[in-house]
Amino acid sequence: SAHVCDWNRTWYTDKPDLTECFQNTVLVWFPCVYLWLLAPFYALHLYCHDHGRISVSSLCTAKMVLGFLLASFGFVEFFYILLERSQEIQNHMVFLLSPIIRSLTVVLAICIIQLERIRGCRSSVFLFLFWVLAVVCSLVPMRSKILLVMYEDISNDLVRYMAFFSYFSLQLAQLFLCCFADQPPEGKTVVNACPVQDASFLSKILFWWFTGLVVKGYRTPLEAKDLWNLREEDRSNKIISDLEEEWTTECAKQMSSFVCYFRQEKAMAADVALGTRLPDQAQILRKLQKEQSSGFCLLRTLARNFGPYFLTGTLCIIFHDIFMFAIPQVLLLGFMKEEEAPLWKGYFYATLMFLLSCLQSLLNHQYMYTCFTVGMRVKTAVMGLVYRKSLVINSASRRTCTVGEIVNLVSADTQKLMDFVVYFNAVWLAPIEIALCLFFLWQHLGPSALAGIATVILIFPLNGFIAKKRSKLQVQMKYMDGRIKLMNEILNGIKILKFYAWEKAFLEQVLGYREKELKALKKSQILYSISIASFNSSTFLIAFAMFGVYVLTDDKNVLDAQKVFVSMALINILKTPLSQLPFSSFNCSFVLLSPLPVSNLTCCLLFSDGEGVLIDNGTFSWTKEGPPCLRRINVRVPKGSLVAVVGHVGSGKSSLLSAMLGETEKRSGNVSVKGSVAYVPQQAWIQNATVQENVVFGREKQKTWYQRVLEACALLPDLNILPAGDSTEIGEKGLNLSGGQKQRVSLARAVYRKADIYLLDDPLSAVDAHVGQHIFDKVIGPKGVLRDKTRVLVTHGMSFLPQADLILVLVEGEITESGSYQELLSRHGAFADFIHTFASNDRKESITEAPMSDIDEEQIPEDLGKLTEVDKARTGRVSFEQELENNYTITHLSPPARCSLINMPSFLPFTYCKGSQTMVPVMYMEYFKTIGMAFIIPIVFLYAFQQGASLAYNYWLSLWADEPIVNGTQIDTDMKLAVYGALGFAQGIAIFGTTVAISVGGIIASRHLHMDLLKNVLHSPMSFFETTPSGNLLNRFAKEIDAIDCMIPDGLKMMLGYLFKLMEVCIIVMLATPFAMVVLLPLAILYAFVQSFYVATSCQLRRLESVSRSPIYTHFNETVQGASVIRAFGEQHRFIVQANKRVDFNQTSYFPRFVATRWLAVNLEFVGNGVVLAAAILSVMGKDTLSPGIVGLAVSHSLQVTGILSWIVRSWTDVENNIVSVERVKEYFDTPKEAAWKVEGSSLPLAWPQTGTIEFQDYGLQYRKGLDWALRGITLKIQEREKVGIVGRTGAGKSSLALGIFRILEAAKGEIYIDGVNIAEIGLHDLRSRITIIPQDPVLFSGSLRMNLDPFDAYTDEEIWTSLELAHLKNFVSNLPDKLNYECSEGGENLSLGQRQLVCLARALLRKTKILVLDEATAAVDLETDTLIQSTIRQQFEDCTVLTIAHRLNTIMDYTRVIVMDKGHISEMDSPANLISSRGQFYCMCREAGLV
Repeated sequence: SAHVCDWNRTWYTDKPDLTECFQNTVLVWFPCVYLWLLAPFYALHLYCHDHGRISVSSLCTAKMVLGFLLASFGFVEFFYILLERSQEIQNHMVFLLSPIIRSLTVVLAICIIQLERIRGCRSSVFLFLFWVLAVVCSLVPMRSKILLVMYEDISNDLVRYMAFFSYFSLQLAQLFLCCFADQPPEGKTVVNACPVQDASFLSKILFWWFTGLVVKGYRTPLEAKDLWNLREEDRSNKIISDLEEEWTTECAKQMSSFVCYFRQEKAMAADVALGTRLPDQAQILRKLQKEQSSGFCLLRTLARNFGPYFLTGTLCIIFHDIFMFAIPQVLLLGFMKEEEAPLWKGYFYATLMFLLSCLQSLLNHQYMYTCFTVGMRVKTAVMGLVYRKSLVINSASRRTCTVGEIVNLVSADTQKLMDFVVYFNAVWLAPIEIALCLFFLWQHLGPSALAGIATVILIFPLNGFIAKKRSKLQVQMKYMDGRIKLMNEILNGIKILKFYAWEKAFLEQVLGYREKELKALKKSQILYSISIASFNSSTFLIAFAMFGVYVLTDDKNVLDAQKVFVSMALINILKTPLSQLPFSSFNCSFVLLSPLPVSNLTCCLLFSDGEGVLIDNGTFSWTKEGPPCLRRINVRVPKGSLVAVVGHVGSGKSSLLSAMLGETEKRSGNVSVKGSVAYVPQQAWIQNATVQENVVFGREKQKTWYQRVLEACALLPDLNILPAGDSTEIGEKGLNLSGGQKQRVSLARAVYRKADIYLLDDPLSAVDAHVGQHIFDKVIGPKGVLRDKTRVLVTHGMSFLPQADLILVLVEGEITESGSYQELLSRHGAFADFIHTFASNDRKESITEAPMSDIDEEQIPEDLGKLTEVDKARTGRVSFEQELENNYTITHLSPPARCSLINMPSFLPFTYCKGSQTMVPVMYMEYFKTIGMAFIIPIVFLYAFQQGASLAYNYWLSLWADEPIVNGTQIDTDMKLAVYGALGFAQGIAIFGTTVAISVGGIIASRHLHMDLLKNVLHSPMSFFETTPSGNLLNRFAKEIDAIDCMIPDGLKMMLGYLFKLMEVCIIVMLATPFAMVVLLPLAILYAFVQSFYVATSCQLRRLESVSRSPIYTHFNETVQGASVIRAFGEQHRFIVQANKRVDFNQTSYFPRFVATRWLAVNLEFVGNGVVLAAAILSVMGKDTLSPGIVGLAVSHSLQVTGILSWIVRSWTDVENNIVSVERVKEYFDTPKEAAWKVEGSSLPLAWPQTGTIEFQDYGLQYRKGLDWALRGITLKIQEREKVGIVGRTGAGKSSLALGIFRILEAAKGEIYIDGVNIAEIGLHDLRSRITIIPQDPVLFSGSLRMNLDPFDAYTDEEIWTSLELAHLKNFVSNLPDKLNYECSEGGENLSLGQRQLVCLARALLRKTKILVLDEATAAVDLETDTLIQSTIRQQFEDCTVLTIAHRLNTIMDYTRVIVMDKGHISEMDSPANLISSRGQFYCMCREAGLV
């Protein structure tokens, strides 16, 4: 047997075997050649990548010992042959060579093990493959040796056999050891590290390292602390520092290339005059900027950084494709046709198919894993860069991109970049895959394959056209935005709606939007169904076209099993790239077209001595091109002086401070600022952090200084009110602080800094007069904390000016006068006029208020409860210091807060997901109940019918393929083709039917759920809105309803589609080989087991990920809004570190989320490949009884199982995650509701109340059960046409009276009678629509002015104009472009505050009821508006009962009666004159206000 290979012995035989020569040469040498060839390259790779040294471990020792044993075997065998078998050596030199080569190779392997240990490589792919090859190559000789042992006498060769078997077992042991990873290098151990670092090669490929987390998530709900820390290479710090290096080198390179280009130009233009050359330079710079901002530069940098790792993934996908196309070539069909083919070939093919499928799925998921990892890193990188960018963005760019756009860039566009990474390879691979498919199809069916291409070309433009149509139907989004905007306003102005009884009108408006939205949705869904149907029938259509053309073109063309099923397998492969192509090319074009904005802040400040701030002949503008906002500015601020800047609105006061900060573009002149700067902006910028963190702002806390600052800024009284003092967390944008408190916190932050220069932009505007005076004295003024510092103060308060060292008067961007107060007054210029106009208004109408607090204490009970829990909910903040949150027990709070916390309804977010496992079936039932049984049964039947049709046409194909061939043709081909076509089209129509039916069912359900939610929310009492963050409610109306509209039906479609498809596959496999039942059952159990683990963990990971995402956006939002403050304080670095922390925290839950999907898919695909193997092996066993057609059917279908399984789980998780929305919407169904709006059969006269008498009988009121009484024992009678003023200090219960009359709060005891009718017995709308209130804060809704006055269209235009005239608005409205149809913006922001107040007055005049409650605005509106309102009320409501809740006493001095409230009961009540003469509380108040 001197031949190396003998085919007769190997292939064409019942007992295949390889020649001894082949066994001793090729099989021995192949692994050796692999190792020797690649070792140099591998050594080089190790040399370049050093991870630190690993100390010798037991694993390493074991590998070495085994290695030496293996090597010694070779040498022993060599000597054994030399000594014992010398006569054989003459013919076979090979026998001597093999053991030596083998031993030397093992020695090389030992050296590599040592090298890996020194370079810190913990698990070697290279050696793993070597040992696999070695073991596989030893299997053949092993088999021959075992056969010899069984059939022949081996006594004379016993030693060699024993040697061989022990050698083989040692190799196996080495392979086994290679499956484990070595310990980490010295000093490289990380706490809570990601297990992928400790995982061996095998574990990495199979994602087994992830199993621990899955099991944990299945047992107990996951929390943030259960997740692993990010790997070093995934952290923001590492990624961004690498990227910044790349970016700078990239920019430098471009710069240098431009410079070279410039030099050449220079040489050419040397003889031209110098003057012409300057524009060139500008051009070059412009070109450079353009190149940088085009986004390609960024992509190039990203590619440089992440490219190498991404290429490993690309390699995987290429091999995956090779295996994918190999599978159809090894289908069993050729074997099934040959009558006398030996069985072993069948088993060989079956095993080969199984192995190829396994390798294919492993490579595919390895590829997806690399893609997602790279995607994650790209996301981190881009977020980091955009964040750094937003910190240095100058005002010009800031004008072009809003906060929303920047946040959108971070959320949506980084997502698109990630998708781009995943689909990038599809762009070039898909066309290649399609071409290969068509090439193989051509091989089988000849030119008929072109018919298939034609079908493809027809189907996909159809889908493209539908997609375009659907994107036009995005108006659904427009209606949805309208609806959400309206809901937002309703929730913000809910108090007004309740006061006016307007809920009905707004309900109709919302439902109007909703109907339009659902109509658009329905159209879009029907189009979508067409595209789903065409895509799902595409396999059938392509096959129908090809087979049809093939059979009809020539009688000699017959379809046998081989042709049919290999073609079907290829068509199934073809579907994937076809579906990816349009998607991926769209995605990539999108990414390449959207550049990231790049433009930098130029902040050039010089330093000077002597002067604190010096501006020398400066001209400034907000943008490079725009008009200058400040001209010819000359300012010298001496060190330690106080400079006041005054001027009318819009005269450039704030711009002057911005110029000093370097935030504006400097056109000419010099600016120099000496020393550190602290800046207080006009609009206070507050972080979502505790009060203390806001004040300390990144510095160490020095106790005494901190207390001094708080005391000086008048913050101590406020801290006593806040539930947790200075560790109360402030909501985003300072949500739970009043305007004055925000401003004072902002001031305290600056004072705490101990900076050299203070730029104060009108910090006293938002605080009350006496607080302002206190702050000026204690902080800013000559005796304040900052007396030695340089202070620039922009102010409107005239009382402070005499104490300033220097006053600058700004008029339209120029300094017209400067000097001290006395100097300026004596000049009689603009300043003197300014003083005279303001001084008249500046006679401070002292507001009667408890000193030192500008928050209305009546709301304190609510606020206490809200601050701690609900605002967390509102801000969506997950603290990194989670212990802090958990230890923050109720005991820290003051008693009222404690009660309110205990009584808080449990609408805190995230209560739902912990119990979601048990809740899910209930929610499905709820959802299906809403759709209705009548709808569900037909859907199930349609699905069954669709799958039945599919099964029928596939079975028909297999019968056709088994038709005997007579004289080279088959009979009745036309009839067969017709039946095939009919069945296929029936399936297509059924698919369309099911998808439409599910969509319609989903729309029915979401219509009901939304309707119920809306009605329930509008029927809720006021207390509900005070304890439930509007963000939560809005989220229900936006995200949850959207999920119910689109996500749930889409998920259900996919899930049901694939479930029925799976049933079809199982039926087909069992038709072919009933015995398969035995294999399918355990596989099904295994599948269910794996899936239940995955779904539990995935739901929680998704929850953690979305929870940790919002802090990133909150932080971004804050940073962009406060960029100028952050820059002024020089805190950029700290904010960047914080942003990195938040991004990393988000990625810690994102990483396991995508690995979970891979883990699941790999494990499931093994289950799927098991089905393939079972089908194939069982077909081989039943070869004599089965026809090739049915085998082809079974095997080609079983190949689809893997894909189907992973899709089922994916859609299942989607539905599971979204079905929670149903529960969250239902959550609000059983909250407390207020009384009925209308009481059936009540006999209220239409004209009630006719006289307008009000009577309180022992009336008492609580905000919530268990809280103190807000009002108690109120007994009083108000006669008709009486004018009553209600006064009292903050928190005395003034507003509570109004709330009681309107039944915003129900009586806790006693009654109120209006005209003798007990108001508790009538419908709320009947009550509220018959009495009128002019509320404290004027709320307008977006919509026409007319709608704001009269939402029910109950009045004529004349009546409306009359009311406007009486409200002094007629001139204003008649000058508006659309008059009554003028669109008010959200919250009425395009009207001034005074005008809004007058609109509220017009509402009251329009309703003209017998009782008017007037809740005076606390913030004094400008005086003229105030006088207008008062005089109008006196004239127009002459014959009505008027109750005024007064904050300014001069308005009620002429009323018939005054009620003085104190701590919830009436302390005095009489006419104003009598009260003054009795010298009680009222007298004291009047004295304070300077009225007596």
